[in-house]
Amino acid sequence: MKLHSVVEAVTSRIRERSRITRGTYLDQLALAARRQPGAQRLGCANVAHAFAALPGNDKLRVVAQRAPNIGIVTAYNDMLSAHAPLQHYPDIIKTEARRLGATAQVAGGVPAMCDGVTQGTAGMELSLFSRDVIAMATAVSLSHDVFDAALMLGVCDKIVPGLLIGALHFGHLPTVFVPAGPMTSGLSNNEKAKVREKAAQGLVGRAELLEAESRAYHGEGTCTFYGTANSNQMLLEAMGLHVPGTAFINPGASMREALTCEAVRTVLEITHARRFAPIGQVVDERCIVNAMVALLATGGSTNHLIHWVAVARAAGIVIDWDDFSALSEVVPLLTRVYPNGSADVNQFQAAGGPGFVIRELLDAGFMHVDVLTVRAGGLREYTGIPVSQPDASHGPLQWVDAGASKDDTVVRPVSAPFSPHGGLKLLQGNLGRSVIKVSAVPDDRHVIEAPCRVFDSQDALQQAFAADELNRDIICVVRWQGPQANGMPELHKLTPPLAVLQGKGFRVALVTDGRMSGASGKVPAAIHVSPEAAAGGPLARLRDGDVIRLDANAGALQVLVSDAAWAARPVATMPEELRAANGIGMGRELFANFRRNAWAAEEGACTWL
Repeated sequence: MKLHSVVEAVTSRIRERSRITRGTYLDQLALAARRQPGAQRLGCANVAHAFAALPGNDKLRVVAQRAPNIGIVTAYNDMLSAHAPLQHYPDIIKTEARRLGATAQVAGGVPAMCDGVTQGTAGMELSLFSRDVIAMATAVSLSHDVFDAALMLGVCDKIVPGLLIGALHFGHLPTVFVPAGPMTSGLSNNEKAKVREKAAQGLVGRAELLEAESRAYHGEGTCTFYGTANSNQMLLEAMGLHVPGTAFINPGASMREALTCEAVRTVLEITHARRFAPIGQVVDERCIVNAMVALLATGGSTNHLIHWVAVARAAGIVIDWDDFSALSEVVPLLTRVYPNGSADVNQFQAAGGPGFVIRELLDAGFMHVDVLTVRAGGLREYTGIPVSQPDASHGPLQWVDAGASKDDTVVRPVSAPFSPHGGLKLLQGNLGRSVIKVSAVPDDRHVIEAPCRVFDSQDALQQAFAADELNRDIICVVRWQGPQANGMPELHKLTPPLAVLQGKGFRVALVTDGRMSGASGKVPAAIHVSPEAAAGGPLARLRDGDVIRLDANAGALQVLVSDAAWAARPVATMPEELRAANGIGMGRELFANFRRNAWAAEEGACTWL
């Protein structure tokens, strides 16, 4: 199938825009790739330190026999349900590496925080910046420079982007990502949301709310809604950085360990076969466009309009929201997974999962097929679904075609999509540039025009809701929530009260320079407004009562004030008490330099450029 003209055009302009930065990146990669392996290149004392703790046979293998040595970077902790299964992965990996004549070492660990725990708290102000800390920790882990390949163990929101950014700074290494899978289905996401809305209205108490939340989040694995963590996994499949079909196999599934062993075999096949597929070559312009297309076709997390900009920059590739917008106009929406529908990711997997979606997009010309992946068979391998082999003599796994959709309320073919357009829209106007996730928003809510109420914090909005001050058509503006202001926290705690107002029949929307996460739902939300208020952006000019028009159909975000009056408006500054409070407590003092140096959301909110 010929590549779609818009996909081809977007890829071409990204390639041209990135010509100098990508060229510099590839030159650095080539220099690193031409060196001898670490055990031969480093001094004797360096080598002795690097392998002092290895068992004798492993030491002989890596030093004398020059066997490949795999560096493991792990995000394990048992605070995150999605990462708890990773505890025993290094032992599985080391055993498999030995069986294949190689060695493996845990190069290092990276921090991993749970946004579900920190939502609405001071700790959430560290969340976005934790991505760059993870990238740095990945670089520290690999800086011993004695590795021939790497395995990245991580799943959740900032962890995968951070690992990927860090790995791309060691772009000469063959690298495979190793996930742990989603938890089994508990209380449905729709039922959980209903209880949250009742709690926001005071109709149920803490005991009932906690019971519902605990039934929804009940065991090991990722949360089952299609938020940032599960969008990460979809994008890694589309980029060819996983073992095919690994993303949504539950932690307790019989083939989970076999898939982890397959990751070892996959990364070693690159080194053994001398197939030049280091991660810096795999992640090129076509690979990044494939990830963007997969995000749009599945109605994935809005966070990736920040994270994948940063990921691309780590590989010398420059993308922006115009690229996402152009692709969104032509890429069809093929899935309905909560919050875009009622199904969870387990139902998505059962209906066909990533294999179905990637096959449909490839066959219709929406994805590049001529790309490198960590598998020799290329991206076509990612259209298969792994199953256990009845005859293990040919290996424990085989891959079968995804076939037709098993549930067309969850996944559909390109010939009959849920929508002819992707799930994200770019908004532009005199309030700046913003994005909105429209795939979950009812059609009759794509245009909202109403007076605004301006809040300086999410707590202030919640207090106004509790005092019944918002029972009308209203656009709630929450400013001072960008990267430079306070680290750009997710404002997901605002979803229940706004949903309650919408449920009462009011026309409601949110406008903010903060984030609303991968769980952005049925309430229209213009998020990531750039430039942010703390940088003198337009939200700093708004006043209570200004009429705002949010038009997702036309891609507009406007305050209905004359140009002359708007230009004459003074630009408010962040209240000093708010600025002081943002930087004190819960370790926020340590991130002052991150806030000062953070780039805008559309530039990936990077702190390292």
